[in-house]
Amino acid sequence: MTKGNETKITDELYAYALAHNPPLDVVQRELVRTTYAELPDQAGMQSAQEQGPLLAFLVRLTGSRHIVEVGTFTGFSALSMAQALPPGGVLIACDISEEWTAYGQDAWERAGVADRIDLRIAPALDTLRAMPAEPHIDMAYLDADKGNYIAYWEELVPRMNPGGLVVTDNVLFHGRVTDPLATGGAAAIRGFNDHVAADARMESVLLTVADGLTLSRKK
Repeated sequence: MTKGNETKITDELYAYALAHNPPLDVVQRELVRTTYAELPDQAGMQSAQEQGPLLAFLVRLTGSRHIVEVGTFTGFSALSMAQALPPGGVLIACDISEEWTAYGQDAWERAGVADRIDLRIAPALDTLRAMPAEPHIDMAYLDADKGNYIAYWEELVPRMNPGGLVVTDNVLFHGRVTDPLATGGAAAIRGFNDHVAADARMESVLLTVADGLTLSRKK
């Protein structure tokens, strides 16, 4: 096996990478700060700072107009993607917490993208199953409860347009996916990763970005 890269991501190297990525705008930075200040115990659920520009880049790269997000939390990732949508584009944001998503709604208003985001407070599986069954989604971002990842995947994939992109977060689960005796979320992600790798409908690559990010394209 060829390992290929011995680079260790130190704090200094991480700061360097952020400095050479598109910077967060005022609303994005304030939302990140507010999340950590108001929800310190849950703030780790927020997508990593570098994922905001990456998600926006992917929206523009794919020309996506119809996005579905499963797991919105305080709305940083939804904000980043909505800002990259073309006129007439829409993002359906699925979450179960009115409290957490209220922070996002405030940020979306201040950023001028609230009209592009359709927030649906309900179990995400219910929201997905209520959508048209035929392909109509250009891009999806999956960052929710790990035990349901396969179920979310199976609802999303048939609804993706050809060439549509599914972006899945936390696929390394804090490094615990390598443990064959893993339990809980780590075990769920191990099963999900195997499921994705075996899915002939999609072509997928697993990247070591943040806590692991899988990009999956509908064939």
